[in-house]
Amino acid sequence: MFVLPRNVKFLAYALVLAGAVGLAIGFTQDPVVEAGHDAHGSAAVADHHNDHAAVADEHGDHAGAGHADTAVAHAEEAPADTAVHAAASGDHHGPSESHEAEAAHGDAHAAHGGAEMHDAHHVDQSGNRPWSALLVNSIFFLSLGIGATFFLAIQYAAQVGWSAGLTRVFEAVSLWVIVPLLVILFIAIAGVYHVHGVWHWMHEGIMDVNSPNYDEIIAGKAGYLNGPFFIARLVAYIVIWFGGAYLLRKNSLAEDALPKGQNLWKKQRSLSAVFLVLYAVTSSTSAWDIVMSIDAHWYSTLFGWYTFAGMFVTSIVVLNLIVIYLRLGGHLPWINDNHQHDLGKFMFAFSIFWTYLWFSQYMLIWYANIPEEVTYYMARFGEYKPYLITMVVLNFLVPFLLLVSRDAKRILGFISLASFFVLVGHWMDHYIMIMPGSVGMGYGFGAAEIGGFLFFSGLFILVVGRNLGAAPLKQHNHPMLKESELFHQ
Repeated sequence: MFVLPRNVKFLAYALVLAGAVGLAIGFTQDPVVEAGHDAHGSAAVADHHNDHAAVADEHGDHAGAGHADTAVAHAEEAPADTAVHAAASGDHHGPSESHEAEAAHGDAHAAHGGAEMHDAHHVDQSGNRPWSALLVNSIFFLSLGIGATFFLAIQYAAQVGWSAGLTRVFEAVSLWVIVPLLVILFIAIAGVYHVHGVWHWMHEGIMDVNSPNYDEIIAGKAGYLNGPFFIARLVAYIVIWFGGAYLLRKNSLAEDALPKGQNLWKKQRSLSAVFLVLYAVTSSTSAWDIVMSIDAHWYSTLFGWYTFAGMFVTSIVVLNLIVIYLRLGGHLPWINDNHQHDLGKFMFAFSIFWTYLWFSQYMLIWYANIPEEVTYYMARFGEYKPYLITMVVLNFLVPFLLLVSRDAKRILGFISLASFFVLVGHWMDHYIMIMPGSVGMGYGFGAAEIGGFLFFSGLFILVVGRNLGAAPLKQHNHPMLKESELFHQ
């Protein structure tokens, strides 16, 4: 039986404590003070909106003169506060910002003074930063659990033999999924009750035609984007995802108690098939709900696949690292370099798949050059450009160069090095997906971001370590266990 070493436990508790302190500091920081000393202050915000206006002018031919006139009229009729809200709180949220929001933003500056309005924008967005940082880390660590659950179900549904000796590792990580899911549910409930403004469509009065905060485009999506239905969908994800992980684990443990020669193979296959069908739907809808709806005006038909690929490769990377750790500790003597090689192939292949989806989504939007679509990339290729380029390099070039050869996938040092860079890259990927729409120019890397990562890291070590020690690491009575032990390439 595996026992989490005392020094690892101590490290995990230290990470949880340090992370909790960092989160506390992040949530108690005064946004006004932060805005006053942030390197991305009001001048940068002004440049940012000037860039928006330039892009809006560039796309004028696409929208037509009639649309532009409507936007100006809308700006003149709307109260100044409404104009500021449309341009500031919405930030990079939608198609109308290339026209209506930019015109409204400009008129609001004339009425109230540009510099003062930009400072108000920055403070408003900065107030979302600790919640956004918590959401970034929650989704990143959610990918570890849901990716492992998906991979485990695939092994049963596809009748895979080589991985039978690793199912207990997959099970231990899959059960982790409940922790980040509950945190995301907490963040969502706080948003519904207007504690924060991470999701713009949750803002008070945003769908009320009589409110100065009214947004016609978001109001048109009220049938899907509303608090009760949003919370209900999150609860459904918890039930389906954790329910699948729990039942697969429960049957696996029950199988150990059966007489030799008996197993629950058919039951596990049927359960996995049902889970995979449900996950095929919820993997996309959850990406729309939790991440894409932050930019509530914008949408991409590739976004669900793109998010799935990133989450799955992140999980495979962590599974690789856990297997390496257990092998070096002598806990998996039936696992050899061939198993590690296959895990490395999944890591390499899905890094390429993620890159293909990232490029496909970006290239199609860039080539079409439609104002309703390009708003998503305006900030990401503006003030977030260095992080975006770094993220793509870490997620594509590094694993490609380090793991392209067959021998590299069998060298634990190469796999570990590539894993480190890919994990950093996919954390940055989630950061770039969430921060531009939720905090705009108020982004940074501070106590909230680092604290959230440390907090979840410590919890992950404790939860997964406990799960690994709760049952033998070699599953008894698995019909393909012998095939796994003799696996070679």
